[in-house]
Amino acid sequence: MATEASKIIEFKDVGMPRRLSPEASRMAALEAARDLLLEAGPQAVTLKAVAGRIGRTHANLLHHFGSASGLQRALAAYMGNNICSKIAEAVVQMRGGVVTPHELADLIFDHFDREGAGALASWMLLSGNEDALDPIVEAIHKLVDEIAEEGDDATSLHELTLEMVLMALGDALLGGPLSASLGLPREAGRQIAGRKLAASFDEWQAQLKRQVYEAGP
Repeated sequence: MATEASKIIEFKDVGMPRRLSPEASRMAALEAARDLLLEAGPQAVTLKAVAGRIGRTHANLLHHFGSASGLQRALAAYMGNNICSKIAEAVVQMRGGVVTPHELADLIFDHFDREGAGALASWMLLSGNEDALDPIVEAIHKLVDEIAEEGDDATSLHELTLEMVLMALGDALLGGPLSASLGLPREAGRQIAGRKLAASFDEWQAQLKRQVYEAGP
């Protein structure tokens, strides 16, 4: 039979630390919110549920985020920055020949589908919290600026980014039933995006070769 002392030790070893810095507490809440999103869908991401997941009070979450919509906005920013940093790294690897265009397409589609970004975006739109999408839009804009290189056609890069995001978002929301109704495999959207990225990458490489040739020895 456990003694009172052992019970106290067990209690202290379980769950979140009692004292966290404000930033650590906020980050723990965002990670818990993301876990809830992936486990049970966007409707499960509430201040009460997040607070319960990390052993904090509803008031503590209100202090960090102000409201449920504030939590959604912060979660969108957190996920958007994570997604875009991984995509930026993959773009660099693709240009270096480490990652293929089809693997990059898979990464983008995975984040909108399996990683929950598409579900979060649609939920915020349906709940009338469109402003909460601003951090994702800003993160994508920053991503385009980061991956652009001297000599890149800015318009083409912007159009490609828009196309990839819209395709990935649409696939996350309707890809399954739509591809089935058209008699296409579930991964058809990814394959189309991969071919588009491959063509764009080939064009970028050809442009680099032309620039080197025109610059001369």
